[in-house]
Amino acid sequence: MQVYIDGNSLTLEDFINITRKNYKIKLTEEAKERIRKSRALIDRYLEEERIVYGITTGFGKFSDVSITCQEGKQLQKNLIISHACGVGEPLAEEVVRGIMLLRINALAKGYSGIRLSTLNTLIEMLNKGVHPIIPEKGSLGSSGDLAPLSHMVLVMLGEGEVIYKGERMSGKEAMERAGIEPIELVAKEGLALINGTQVMTSIGAHAIYDSINLSKISDLAAALTTEALRGIIDAFDERIHRVRNHPGQSTSGHNLRAILEGSKMITRQGELRVQDPYSIRCTPQVHGASKDCFSYVKERVEIEMNSVTDNPIIFPEDEEIISGGNFHGQPMALAFDFLAIGLAELANISERRLERLVNPQLSNGLPAFLTKNGGLNSGFMIVQYSAASLVSENKVLAHPASVDSIPSSANQEDHVSMGTIAARKAGEILENTRRVLAMEILAACQAIDLREEKALGQGTEIVYRIIRENIPALEEDRVMYKDLDRCNEILKSNILLEEVERSIGKLL
Repeated sequence: MQVYIDGNSLTLEDFINITRKNYKIKLTEEAKERIRKSRALIDRYLEEERIVYGITTGFGKFSDVSITCQEGKQLQKNLIISHACGVGEPLAEEVVRGIMLLRINALAKGYSGIRLSTLNTLIEMLNKGVHPIIPEKGSLGSSGDLAPLSHMVLVMLGEGEVIYKGERMSGKEAMERAGIEPIELVAKEGLALINGTQVMTSIGAHAIYDSINLSKISDLAAALTTEALRGIIDAFDERIHRVRNHPGQSTSGHNLRAILEGSKMITRQGELRVQDPYSIRCTPQVHGASKDCFSYVKERVEIEMNSVTDNPIIFPEDEEIISGGNFHGQPMALAFDFLAIGLAELANISERRLERLVNPQLSNGLPAFLTKNGGLNSGFMIVQYSAASLVSENKVLAHPASVDSIPSSANQEDHVSMGTIAARKAGEILENTRRVLAMEILAACQAIDLREEKALGQGTEIVYRIIRENIPALEEDRVMYKDLDRCNEILKSNILLEEVERSIGKLL
């Protein structure tokens, strides 16, 4: 499969197909023409010996230092090798693919002044699976993701390290094996390749894609727990959500009603009790608020994916090169901090539902900690401990990164976004939240097994069946982390969501 890249129309779905399913990419002819025009203006300015930031000057605080045309190539190489200061574990290969793709898409817009041949080298690396090793830490999120993007460009020069066909090796060896000729950068090209927000955006784009799916899984988990606790379906009535009219709330209410359709384990208002606790009754309001958060973040991400985020920017039609601040990651930093909070709330309410399942004072007749022979067996007691630990960790991680700034480059770059930290934190919270939901789903299935009546809804029946096909009910204590890990992997694979949607229709 192949996706055409024009700089303007990349969607989140395209992005995932390329990063995870290894779709190939190809530039449109229109994009190629824009790239050529942009480069032509750079070449003309060089001939005229004009003073332009990053082309005939140094960088950052050194912007007042003039660079001759003869020094231009060395300037661009020095930029890359000096800026490759990333630290920490390597980013996942899918994230690296996303970084390469997003930089290609930004350069395809034709406002950056790169040569078409240089961009084609990066495209060839992506299509052939030459994945630079990019450390996860070291970016301030402005001027763009300088340090991590420099590690990407090192490989284009035949330097650095990569993962190629599952093996870690030098960039030089990988380029040789893949049959790709390393490049020599010329004026503006180093800056065009590293002065952007593609690292934070790639990390965050994967996180938001997975968050949208996880929000649907959270509805599945809540529906299972509602049945296990003999919850009241009336709170999910469409009319309640219509009179408040938040889209996410209405969506979550719709999902819960569809998932629970046909269930004989749910109850009606006044049948067993008048109201459920907030963690059940307010599920559409809480899940819905997170869904609205995710919709906002997805919109911001898709804008950023198709934006020019470097400096200076070339305007061939106007024959101007203008220095600005599009590399600043603040729009993404705020969005990813919001994403982190939206994800953390899904875990918060899930852990509270889990507590109701295991607590005999709150579980409407279920045995303590969901075990038949309590005392000798601890059952799901420590599962709730582990969930509480993850929820507490999420609260620490949800502190916004974007409210911090540390001046850099001798105070020339005196306000930075920390957007890449925000994206990474959102990714960590995503993993913790999936774990908590896995614990809730496993506990809810155990609780359903302990009820005399087992007549589930059309969606929850599918979830229960898949879990039980992979993880047996807990009759007596056994090593629990294996069950928890297995349930987490089931959620991560999206098989629950796919099977439910195949049977009852698309969840929203």
